[in-house]
Amino acid sequence: MTDSIMSKAATMEIPINSNGDTGTLPEDDSLEQAAKLQWSLNEKVGSSRGTRDLQQVMVSGPNLNETNIVSGGYGGTAEGIIPTSSIKGSGMHHSSSSSSMTAEEATRGVAVEKLELMKKWGLNTYKCTKQMISERFGRGSRTVDLELEAQIEVLRDTKRKYENVLRLARALTNHFYSMVQTQHALGDTFADLSQKSPELRDEFGYNAETQKLLCKNGETLLGAINFFVSSINTLVNKTMEDTLMTIKMYENARLEFDAYRSDLEELSMGPRDAVAMARIDTAQQQYQVHKDKYERLRSDVTIKLKFLEENKVKVMHKQLLLFHNAISAYFAGNQQQLEQTLKQFNIKLRPPGADKPSWLEEQ
Repeated sequence: MTDSIMSKAATMEIPINSNGDTGTLPEDDSLEQAAKLQWSLNEKVGSSRGTRDLQQVMVSGPNLNETNIVSGGYGGTAEGIIPTSSIKGSGMHHSSSSSSMTAEEATRGVAVEKLELMKKWGLNTYKCTKQMISERFGRGSRTVDLELEAQIEVLRDTKRKYENVLRLARALTNHFYSMVQTQHALGDTFADLSQKSPELRDEFGYNAETQKLLCKNGETLLGAINFFVSSINTLVNKTMEDTLMTIKMYENARLEFDAYRSDLEELSMGPRDAVAMARIDTAQQQYQVHKDKYERLRSDVTIKLKFLEENKVKVMHKQLLLFHNAISAYFAGNQQQLEQTLKQFNIKLRPPGADKPSWLEEQ
């Protein structure tokens, strides 16, 4: 109200007489009285409001958490006032929300990756199953390497025969071990009887010495047979098995290669629109990937079969010679030749009376 009155007073026309003197204004007295009245009212209201504000500040004190930041210049509107507490809260909320969004994105990425892998696995399994059923019922074609297939079949047959040799050699070891233990017990019994039967001391003594000698030679022969069995077991269940595992991988790669080859042939015989051409390009890429894998594993199988054959001949030559010399020396009663055979093949026997169980007992 004061501003309006002052503005009105400032903009009021001032009449000037013809001689240059200002005329008397009838409104001057009323304006002056209104201004004085408004000034006294403002003084009273201002003093009372200032007193209340001072008392409130002295009682409560300033609250730093509710400090306001005023944007804009002096006399700006209340729209630019931003509480600092809201700034702090919004910053913390933004930080926590960004971290949670990052975690959610990482989890979503892992889930999408697993889903994509599952999708590829399912599609590959479907194609391979379809190809296998088609081959079994004679409706599908398969890639055949006649020379390699013949070598694989020979290896499987050789493994079956060597497994039979291993089974018989273990049976011989079990029976011979029982005979040696019987000879050892019989020799102890003859020695005990030679002490308790003076009239038959010499006869029991001869037989006790013979059984102890046979038991000693039998333990030497058992060492040779155990070495033979251990070498055959390594050849059959490790070397041959490793090659057969590679052959299994090769056969799976061959099945996948034929499955994607058949899929590419079916697409090539279909329409040649834009969608079909895109599918043909994808099938061509998959076909090339599985073809490279198939050829690589075929090369690995060929190399392993070659080295396996060389290793088998070398190992069996040594082991068959050991088995023949040890058996011949034992049944000929040639203890010196039997011991020489074990030295020739670097076979060390378990010391007599040792508590450690033998190889046969561990089986």
